[in-house]
Amino acid sequence: MERTIRFYKNARHEWYADIPEWGGAIEDLQMVEGADELLNWIAASENECKLLMADQFIQNAEILALVYAREENLGGGGDYLLEQFRGEFKNHKIWLCGVTEFVFKHLPERIYFKELQ
Repeated sequence: MERTIRFYKNARHEWYADIPEWGGAIEDLQMVEGADELLNWIAASENECKLLMADQFIQNAEILALVYAREENLGGGGDYLLEQFRGEFKNHKIWLCGVTEFVFKHLPERIYFKELQ
């Protein structure tokens, strides 16, 4: 499955995913625990970016690898590792909440992503 998702910063410089069909609280769409740092790298000085994200291989994409699926009492979702970013070694840990499962209909072992202009 492939999906284009827009991410944006609010007035307090907090990152959020723009998922119109999400029926839950807006707070659930906030990007935290490493995902916000990744979006800062991608967007540089911009306040938004669009990513093509997929649970199957995409040519020239970055890769997030699932390390641990969290239980609901620990926030759900999964802990992912970004080993490299734009050819640089990062070993960056990211938590993606249960909204990830809502988007992909499962918690992917790998998430491939690349920025769309």
